[in-house]
Parts: sequence; structure tokens; C-alpha cells
Amino acid sequence: MTVRLTVAQALVRFLAAQYTERDGARHRLIAATWGIFGHGNVAGIGQALLEEPRMPFHQGRNEQAMVHAAVGYARQRNRLSAHAVTTSIGPGATNLVTGAALATVNHLPVLLLPGDTFAGRPADPVLQQLEVPYAGDVSVNDCLRPVSKYFDRIGRPEALIPAALAAMRVLADPVETGAVTLALPQDVQAEAYDWPEQFFAERTWRVRRPSPDEDELTAAVAAIGRATRPLIVVGGGVRYSGAEEALHDFATLTGIPVAATQAGKGVLPHGHPQDVGGIGHTGTAVADHLARTADVVLGVGTRWTDFTTASGSLFGHPDLRFVNLNIAAFDSHKMAALPLVADAREGLEQLHALLDPHHVTAHYVHEYAEEKRRWQTRADAAYAVPDEDARPTQAQVLGVLDTLVDASDILINAAGSLPGDLHKLWRTRAPDQYHVEYGYSCMGYEIPAAVGVLLAAPDRPVWALVGDGTYLMNPTEIVTAVQERLPLRLIVLQNHGYASIGGLSEAVGAERYGTDYRHRDADGGFTGPPLPVDLGANAASLGMRVLRPRTIRDLREALADARAATVPTCVYVETETPDTVSGPPPAQAWWDVPVAETSTRPSAVKAREEYDRHVTARRRHL
Repeated sequence: MTVRLTVAQALVRFLAAQYTERDGARHRLIAATWGIFGHGNVAGIGQALLEEPRMPFHQGRNEQAMVHAAVGYARQRNRLSAHAVTTSIGPGATNLVTGAALATVNHLPVLLLPGDTFAGRPADPVLQQLEVPYAGDVSVNDCLRPVSKYFDRIGRPEALIPAALAAMRVLADPVETGAVTLALPQDVQAEAYDWPEQFFAERTWRVRRPSPDEDELTAAVAAIGRATRPLIVVGGGVRYSGAEEALHDFATLTGIPVAATQAGKGVLPHGHPQDVGGIGHTGTAVADHLARTADVVLGVGTRWTDFTTASGSLFGHPDLRFVNLNIAAFDSHKMAALPLVADAREGLEQLHALLDPHHVTAHYVHEYAEEKRRWQTRADAAYAVPDEDARPTQAQVLGVLDTLVDASDILINAAGSLPGDLHKLWRTRAPDQYHVEYGYSCMGYEIPAAVGVLLAAPDRPVWALVGDGTYLMNPTEIVTAVQERLPLRLIVLQNHGYASIGGLSEAVGAERYGTDYRHRDADGGFTGPPLPVDLGANAASLGMRVLRPRTIRDLREALADARAATVPTCVYVETETPDTVSGPPPAQAWWDVPVAETSTRPSAVKAREEYDRHVTARRRHL
């Protein structure tokens, strides 16, 4: 039996019948579609969505932001459910590239459905067609190939069947998942075809939990059992596996301290005895000290980025050995590790069974517990409020927020100086409270991602934390939050420029050049007074309720008000620059940002001397 439908109608009907299943729980694989319609998809996918009541539709304002919203949703749903995003050909399609890169870098599923130029080429060129003299089959959608985990262009109706099945396989695969692109020529979208009914039957994609190889497991157990100063480093794979309880039990059994990457922070709550906080360039002093002296490091669900390893300079024990538990063989072999290719939960449970009753020495436990206590004193000092009537620093804003939230709150951030402060200072209360996108660290992610998270967790307080630079990049989905009546809580920290990169610029001898939001002075430099920008007024013009605290006392009231709000609410804060005493602790480990090897500027010469000193500590783990 067949059903006559257009290609677009068939695709939407197919997507509405796809499910994932893990541990007996079933989820819609594509739970909704985001879209902005133009001539390349309005008569195809747009018309098809109009006919399919099983596929919810969300109206976006910016194509990149729609992908960010979809990614926020997928992360909150632990990759078991995702959204699709459709755009027209041309600018709409190319605007997807940044969002696609973010999704793929972070191993988060999103289905991209950009329109494409005519497959039949009735006129050549058509509006928004990229002409490539050496290839007639290239369109702007080919920009999405390097940032997609799967890419196909549907040039004929029947090609949709294998392409759609391949797309679902990749989206549901815990190793391969990321951005998946099906480019849809606008004439093919509207073309009718006789589809087999079986194509539209409900289909379940089981998310596997591979167990470790016996020999790899034996080698890992032996290495951990011999260690005198072991350390666990956890990444986002622990969360996506749902391995938090297994990690808790394993850390409690062995007494091994647990440090977290940005993606892994929170999988062990702040109060757990083995939690030592963030690791690497934005990490805590205790975690980085333990990393420098560890003789065995068990990495669980981490891909070992340069922020985690301090650009290869952090782990210094002469006989150090890594053991990498990762579902991806590619990541499990990094750092010349003993690989343990398996699902995080399965691997931790089997390590637990084979190491029981192994435990590190009481001396080691006492050492890191004391280091943790000393670090907490430093964090408390950054949060401290000596004067309720003063203007707050950024760290004090976090400290006040910390007193108001509970385990139900979710914090979203991605870029600027906030990821560093949050990684060092924030006290996570729940495994999914800390939502910092630092794989791509994309400015403009936070507001649309918060919309996606609110769609996934509508009964929880969701906070988007942004600086003024990030806000100006991408505030458009405020309108979507207003339209969908989502109680987005937005904190905008006004510090008049790119504060994070300004600090980095100063550290590498570039003297904060081009990083402040200021008027030009007489000689053309950006050293005049701050620009008279009112981002609170902008947020209000987009439909948000805006609160403007001036002091820490005001801030406390405003944040409490925002947390209780039932409408999109912005807390707009002019922050005070911290001094060296009350500010957050500085970086506890290096990060490699190359400095000019020769310069006439004294600041750059001094920065190069410091760079040369640090680079000697870099080590290749072989």
C-alpha cells in the first residue's frame, strides 16, 4: 500500500513517528520544529507542518538562535529528544552554520532542514543561488557539510527514504550525534510521490549502553588499584549517560576526588565529600593541585579540551597514566590513555564492582578535604557583601543569586568572563542546574537556549546570564519567550564592553585594544566615556518586564522578584569592577594564547616573557 504525499509532507509525517528508547523509557525523537519561512520552504515544509497536528511548531526570529534553542532543549532532555529547524535557502540557510557547529562540537542532536535551490534548474541562476563556475551542484548549504555529522541533499523524492533513516540513526547515536542536515530543494519539497505506508509506521531507535571490553576493564582496574594519588575528571558524557548515581557510588566507595569540566560540573553536587570543583584554566585551586600531583587520572565522558588540560601544562606527575572511560573510541584514546570504550554508567558500575572495597589513604582524603575547605573560604570572600548599599561586582551578583536558588533552578551561560567565575565559584545543587556551553563558547547562545530549556522543563526557574557584549549579539528570542509566555529570567550585566577578552588582551600585552564600548577620543582611540547604551530599555521594547537594581540590597529584592515571576523578566545590573581583594580568584592554571614574539610595546615584551615561562611546562602525554 502507498500514500501519495509531497516530499515535505512525507518528511514531516515520518518525523512525527520517530522515537528513542533507553532503559525502558520512550521519548519523541523530534519533539517539535522551529522555522522561519521564505520562498525556499514556505510552500513545502511550511505547508506540510500546517497539515501535521502531531508536530508542534515554534516561530523563531533568527536562524542561528533557533538552532541554539533546539540545542538547549536537547541538552536538557539528555539527548534523548531533539528539535528540527527549517529555513529558506540563502541567508536563512547560512545563518544555521554557527548553531550547527555548536551542536556538533558539543555532541548534541539537532535536525536542520534548509531549503535549497531548484533540483530541476528551471532557471539558472535563481534568487539566492551561489554560482560556482566549476560545479553546478554546489549551493550555500554546502557550508553546512563540515559542521554536520550527516549531510544529504534530497534531489529526488525517493531519495528521502534512505536519507531520513540515516538522519535518525545519527541523531540517536550517542557517539555520532550532532547537527544533521537534510538540504531540501524547493521544487522537490513540493513534488508528490507514492510512499510506502511502512515508511510512516512508528519507529523506535534504541540508545545503546555498550559495556567495556574485559581486557580493557582489567587494565583499568589494575591502574586505578595501584594509584596512590588518583583523580577522576568528569565531563558531559556522565550527564548524558545518566551516570550521576553510579559516579556518586564509585567516588564514595573509593574516596577518589572528582574534578569537573564545564560540561561535567554538577554531576556530583557541591556538597559531596569527593567533589573538588572545576578543573583547568577556570578551575579551583584544589582540583588543579590534585591534577598536578595525580599519578592516575580517570577521565569519564570528557574529550580533554585545552581549558581542561591547561593547554597540556596541568598534569605533571612523571609516572602519570590516564584511563579514559568514554563511549567514543576517538576520545577514549586521547592523552595516550588506557582506553575503556563503554557507556559511562556501565563502565562506572563495573569498575565499582571490581574495585570494591578499594579506598584511597586517609592521608590523601584529609589533604584534599583541607584544600577544599581553604578554597571555599576564598570563594566565600568573592561572594561576600560588606556593604548592602554598594553597587555589586559580578561575583557578588552570583553570590546573591546563590542565596535564592534551590535544586530546581537552571543557570545558562556560554561566553565572556561568567564561565570562569561560574566554574570556580558556583555551588551546584542538581546534576542539570549548571548549563554552561563551553565546547564552542558561543556568544548569543544563552537567551535562545533558555527558551529551549523552558520548553523542556516548563515548571522550573530558568536563568540566562549574559554580559552586555553577549546580549547585543543575539537578543531576538526574547520576542519568542514573550510570544510563548515563557517566564524567562534574564540577568544582564552591564560592564561596557567585552570584559573577558579585555582582560585577556591585557594579559597578553594587547592593552585591551578594541574591547571597551566607549566613544572615540580625539586621537581616534576608544578611550572616551562609555556609550550611552540602555539594554534594559531594549529588553523592555521586546516585551520583557525589566527590573533595575542599583545596589546589592536592590539586587536581592530584584532577583527574588524575578524568580517568582510568571512573565519574561530581565534584571539589568550595572556592575562594579572588582578589586584584587574582593574579586573572584584568578586563573589557577595556564591557557595557551600565543603572544607576539617581537614588539615595540613594553606590555607585549613583558607578556612574551611570561608566555615563554609557561610554555616550558607543556607536556605531551605519550
